[in-house]
Amino acid sequence: MIYVQLFLSFFKIGLFGFGGGLAILSLIQHEVERYGWMTQKEFVDIVAISQVTPGPIGMNCATYVGYTATNSILGSVISSIAVVLPSLIIMFVLCRLYFLMQKRYQNNVYYVNTLRGIRFLVLGLIGAAALSLMTKESFFDWSSWVIFGIVFVLGILPQLVSKNCVRTHKFITWLSNPILLILMAGVAGYLLY
Repeated sequence: MIYVQLFLSFFKIGLFGFGGGLAILSLIQHEVERYGWMTQKEFVDIVAISQVTPGPIGMNCATYVGYTATNSILGSVISSIAVVLPSLIIMFVLCRLYFLMQKRYQNNVYYVNTLRGIRFLVLGLIGAAALSLMTKESFFDWSSWVIFGIVFVLGILPQLVSKNCVRTHKFITWLSNPILLILMAGVAGYLLY
């Protein structure tokens, strides 16, 4: 019975837990208190362990709660799967819809232009997040702005370069790889600071 409670509780948490790991901790705490799976002190310890271990805090917390509540690996597996399953189902359905629409409307001008517009919308959202992080503490001299400008240009360049020029587009796409950009920014930051 406890395995069913774990699955249903963490499935619900995964389905309605918006805002990331820290936001769902209160939902997890509510379920832990509701079923009496552990004491408040044990829950606080689990949250602390979840924060210092690699991976998302919500997933780590679900795994530890499942193990502690059942004293078995099966409990941790069930709660871990249950917290991820709603996102997996939603993404599977959305991807399936996207591919169906892509197949059906790939030559529709409005569909193609809408998707192209969404790319720039996403870029704008990321840019807005970056602008909110630009404070006096993080951008304190000209070199910070130069690094940001170079990374920004390299990030937007593949969207602006025509795919007809295959050689240039492949090189710019390679140069705009997020991992490569992070490494280049890290090296530049180390050399400048």
